[in-house]
Amino acid sequence: MGLTADIRRSLVQGPRQVVREHLARGVNESRALAFLMIGCGLIFVAQWPRLMRTAQAEQDEFSRLVAYALLGWMIIWPLVFYGAAGIVHAVSRLAGGHGTAYGARLALFWSWLATAPLGLLTGLLAGLTGSSALANLAGVVWIGVFVAFWWLAQKEAATMPRTHGL
Repeated sequence: MGLTADIRRSLVQGPRQVVREHLARGVNESRALAFLMIGCGLIFVAQWPRLMRTAQAEQDEFSRLVAYALLGWMIIWPLVFYGAAGIVHAVSRLAGGHGTAYGARLALFWSWLATAPLGLLTGLLAGLTGSSALANLAGVVWIGVFVAFWWLAQKEAATMPRTHGL
């Protein structure tokens, strides 16, 4: 299935089946990295309306703000996600999980990508309304759905048998 169809299925039906299908395809680190980078790229773009509003309100340079956001979302946050996946995998193994480090990475990266449309909505609302209650509520919903998806996807990844390394 296509990426957008998988995102829609995750948002409508939950991420477990989609993660199970991706894990069943075997280890493909480039696919997992693509999920992470596309998700971070979408969230980077989602920041533009808010950054434009900030640049206009504070008489700042939009290009400078975008450059900092680019550094954060395309360099720093992917490293944070890799670290978080490693920690969660270690904790999962200590708790009796049977998954792999790759499964933990895929679960996290897919959860991030699958919830990116909610991040786009949050960014749009932040650009249109500033730090309003509506934008904040959208952000809370987005992060809540992300955490729930990650929890469910990690549970799925931890129950998959260790048929491969990494």
